[in-house]
Amino acid sequence: MSSSSDQDHTNRVPLQEVESKRPAFILTWTEVKLLGIAGVGFFLDAYDLFIINPVATMLQYRLYGGKSLPPNLEGFVKAGANIGSVIGQFLFGYLADSLGRKAVYGKELMLIIIATILCLTTPTGRLSPDSCLIYLGIFRILLGVGVGGDYPMSASVTSDRANLRKRGTMLAYIFSNQGWGSLAGSLVTIIVLACYKHVMDVEGKTSKVDGVWRIVVGLSLIPAFGTLYQRLTMPESKRFEASKNLEHEETLMELKRANGQTEGLHDISSDSSLEKPKAGAPTVAVSGVKFNANEDPEALATKKEQAHFSEFLRYFSEWRHLKLLIGTSICWFLLDIAFYGINLNQNVVLQQIGFDGKSGSAWERLFNVSTGGIIITALGFVPGYYVSILTIEILGRKVIQIQGFLMAALFLGILAGNFDTLSHPAFVVCFTFLQFFFNFGANTTTYCYPAEVFPTRFRAFAHGISAAAGKAGAIISALAFNNLSKDIGTPAVLWIFFGVCILGAFSTLLLPEVKGRDPDLILAEEIREARENARRT
Repeated sequence: MSSSSDQDHTNRVPLQEVESKRPAFILTWTEVKLLGIAGVGFFLDAYDLFIINPVATMLQYRLYGGKSLPPNLEGFVKAGANIGSVIGQFLFGYLADSLGRKAVYGKELMLIIIATILCLTTPTGRLSPDSCLIYLGIFRILLGVGVGGDYPMSASVTSDRANLRKRGTMLAYIFSNQGWGSLAGSLVTIIVLACYKHVMDVEGKTSKVDGVWRIVVGLSLIPAFGTLYQRLTMPESKRFEASKNLEHEETLMELKRANGQTEGLHDISSDSSLEKPKAGAPTVAVSGVKFNANEDPEALATKKEQAHFSEFLRYFSEWRHLKLLIGTSICWFLLDIAFYGINLNQNVVLQQIGFDGKSGSAWERLFNVSTGGIIITALGFVPGYYVSILTIEILGRKVIQIQGFLMAALFLGILAGNFDTLSHPAFVVCFTFLQFFFNFGANTTTYCYPAEVFPTRFRAFAHGISAAAGKAGAIISALAFNNLSKDIGTPAVLWIFFGVCILGAFSTLLLPEVKGRDPDLILAEEIREARENARRT
């Protein structure tokens, strides 16, 4: 038995040494497969959330003869997915902790598929225009529940399996799929519109735009179906499975090894070392959560039989834990006010760079708007994510988040102060840098922080709460931006976003640097202290 273990150790060490010398952004095949399965959710997130901009423009021509959508209904349709996201983030975050990742993962993708199909059934030829928008908005809320559920699910699945040295990079890779989803949405829109050019522009059948938006929305089902089976059959991670009932040295060593390697997708359900804990053992309470006092602290730190809501509340009743949850939630809330305020209302930006589609035929206007969307995405959106990937393990999350907020505030201030005087090229440059520093900054790190700063026992639910706070900010922006812009002017709204970003930079000070930080080991130390105090008394 020992010789086999020694042989396994001998075979393992050289690989670990090689891995430690590679840059964090160079992935193994195991990591690529994991990111492919987890990343598709964020691809669909961006595709579904941002595709609503060109779709809303198409619905103007299908339902209102080219006139603008009613402001309140437009806001409802654009905010619908974000409203649903709040529900999904709370619900799936809690279920992932209480039932386990395996029991829940994949169900959120099923919900996305069902909701997308229901959106495609919008009866534009039978209901009134206003009723069609209400119909679409309701099912986009359901779509949002699935999209929102993907945030805590993919974050916790990846963080549970990741090599500690590459954990931030893995999470940033997953989140970068938002950029590709947004870019794909713009490209697909242009391609489908090009296919409809003759029937819409030459034959003058503008109503055929109804087919364009349905195809554009429906194509998102391809990657969804492509990864559904892998999600539904993905087993629990070794860390998660072993942490349920660690009393044995073998499983404790498995947890310690998990920090040094990325776990694959194989099934470990038959592992005989995972035995049930012994009943009747003395307990020790840490922040009101009871643990077996005889078990090793590292085992207790990630113990995962069930994370009950009452335990969650007791754990976060202590300020040292609560301030982390407040920090991640406030930062995400503030970021999304500015980020989604800009990106869900791109018509203002498109107008400034000359791609607002105000002239020409219906087809030419739609094509113009879609081209502007590609410009916006390609210039700053995608590059910002990849600079984060390359630097997140070097600079750390805190530095990237603070500088991202401050640089975004700088360019928002430039745009706000010179909104009516900037030339088109100057506006494009400033907006590009704004998008770049959103993504090489808080838009990436606010996703990574909750997946890295909280213990395994509470990670998914805490991530869900933080993400829901962010979506609350997005909803506020989506519903208020248009009316505020009309009441006080777009420059004044941009100044509000400027202040929001400054506040976000200061809120980041509530958070520690999480590069190389294992929250389970920190909880283990708290358990050691509680156990020592219990023995003294």
